[in-house]
Amino acid sequence: MDYLLDGLVRAFVLLFSLDPETYSAIRTTVVVSSLSIAGSMILGAPLGFLLGHSTFPGKRGVRMVVDTLLSFPTVVIGLLVYAMLSRRGPFGELELLFTLPGIALGQVMLGLPIVVAMTATAVENMDRRLRLTLETLGASPRQVLATTLWEARYHLALAAVAAYGRIVSEVGISMMVGGNIKWHTRTITTAIALETGKGQFAMGIALGLVLLFIAFGVNLSVSGLRRLAEYDR
Repeated sequence: MDYLLDGLVRAFVLLFSLDPETYSAIRTTVVVSSLSIAGSMILGAPLGFLLGHSTFPGKRGVRMVVDTLLSFPTVVIGLLVYAMLSRRGPFGELELLFTLPGIALGQVMLGLPIVVAMTATAVENMDRRLRLTLETLGASPRQVLATTLWEARYHLALAAVAAYGRIVSEVGISMMVGGNIKWHTRTITTAIALETGKGQFAMGIALGLVLLFIAFGVNLSVSGLRRLAEYDR
């Protein structure tokens, strides 16, 4: 137990002394996860609206695929993105492998099903009188999209927070696509895995505390947004 207590003390020293290597991993995580959640929301909200609002042949199958992707293993996503971005892959010329945009691309694939599924569920559960009213007033498809997503804003925010929680804690995509390069693509989770393997528990514990703090913030946000969504009904 002594080495754990010693690691905890040294972890606080690293955090409060603004250790450059520790904060490099934190900064990288914040940057790449922000890019990822922005991409997931920009793509996922309209797709979720279409899935929840429209009726088309094969909709049930599409919904089943989206729900299945919710539990897609991160290492499999990392493998697929790595193959697509490698020199022999179709997007190798973009040179995104071992870069932050490359990691963000993989994490978008992780967060996108969450946003699509939760947005579609929110749209399906909305008051049907809204759709009828918009159609009666002659609203354009773009106005229907904007009004519906605004009415479901708390559910969209809930989807964003849930996706962010999954993105910020993943390790498979960051490790495989980013390469865990020090000062460049090393995130909190990959740094924890590396430092623990080297027996350097202090930095691992320090970064783990930061990750726990983020997880606490995510859960707190989810709780608050659920109350707002229920109040808004």
